[in-house]
Amino acid sequence: MRPTNPSQKFVTEIPPHDTSPKCDLFSPNRDSPFHESRANSFRRLKLIKKKSGIEMMVTRWIGGVALAVAMSTGVAAADRPRAVLELYTSQGCSSCPPADTYLSEIADRTDVIALTFAVDYWDYLGWKDTLADPANGKRQKAYAAVRGDRQVYTPQMVVNGGAHVVGSDRQGIERAVSSSNGQHGAMTLPVTIEVKGDTVTIQLPAAANGIATADTPAQVFLLGVVNRAPVTISRGENRGHTMVYRNVVRSMTPVGEWTGTAQSFTISRRDRIAAGCERAVVLVQAGTARRPATVLGAAVAGLQ
Repeated sequence: MRPTNPSQKFVTEIPPHDTSPKCDLFSPNRDSPFHESRANSFRRLKLIKKKSGIEMMVTRWIGGVALAVAMSTGVAAADRPRAVLELYTSQGCSSCPPADTYLSEIADRTDVIALTFAVDYWDYLGWKDTLADPANGKRQKAYAAVRGDRQVYTPQMVVNGGAHVVGSDRQGIERAVSSSNGQHGAMTLPVTIEVKGDTVTIQLPAAANGIATADTPAQVFLLGVVNRAPVTISRGENRGHTMVYRNVVRSMTPVGEWTGTAQSFTISRRDRIAAGCERAVVLVQAGTARRPATVLGAAVAGLQ
């Protein structure tokens, strides 16, 4: 496929494990109305215009994504989630429904914290995503900038703030989770969150492994999450379908910095969590908001 403008550049993401003919990884349900052949999905290239005027091509992929939400906030290693999975998806992307559906099927696992980040850069296709937040697309692009690969697509899974995997590659996601555990301190920090009325209390212990210091602090974020969000799509590529999105991030606000010492944060739920959210998620992440890096720890609490 050639660009219509010679100045346009392609960024085509070919999954590293896609050399073998494992088509079922990309189309778990061939009878689904959303099924699309892998060959055809690889041809689905879309153009995103950056504010700087640089144009880049983004590949969209078909398939499900292995992800879930953890409801335990215990600090014992066996009880802590081993991964935070961020699914970047869009109601206007015809390749995303299998990933969204698979998330719905496994959303209540307790070994990972999975989050749906709806993006708005496919809105021009004819349907404005009702759950999208421009901040989500900025976060996704910030990850790509940190990696240096410019790979931004949907459905894209970011694992523990580092590796990205095509959302339909279940085995690839599991491999990424396994390989990231402990690297750069990924998910080694026990995090505790408690919600009582309007008060949210976050407790972080001291760390002896140097994953955060006063000179290189980690960022503490509080997210408001909706458990289920049904959406009937009447226009665009997915018109005529009703999707139920799980674990949708509706707000993400900074709480403070963790410097590696024992710290406690007490904040107002009304001030930091969007109305209507049913869960609160804490992320402790290396880097900065503009240059997000490894997720060091996370926890979830229900909201009454």
